[in-house]
Amino acid sequence: MTKERRLPERQCIGCGERKPKRELIRIVRSPDGEVSIDPTGKKSGRGAYICKKRECLGRAAKSGRLARSLACEIPPGLAEGLTEEIEKCAETNES
Repeated sequence: MTKERRLPERQCIGCGERKPKRELIRIVRSPDGEVSIDPTGKKSGRGAYICKKRECLGRAAKSGRLARSLACEIPPGLAEGLTEEIEKCAETNES
């Protein structure tokens, strides 16, 4: 009898929904303090997961959940840059 393998799930910091890890985008704060998108999910550092929706990132940034999850201050311009990167990641994952 074979065991069924469980898929890892993560919670979106924007909407709070639990989804399979592969359906979410990881935002990571590297050990040197740089915040960026981690498309591979393997960069070292503190990470937070978010849906591939612009609304989720806006909600997470506005409420302070992104800053709290990454344990650092998020500069105002960075959220806009992350929005563009998330849209690019969402487009490439859909194709």
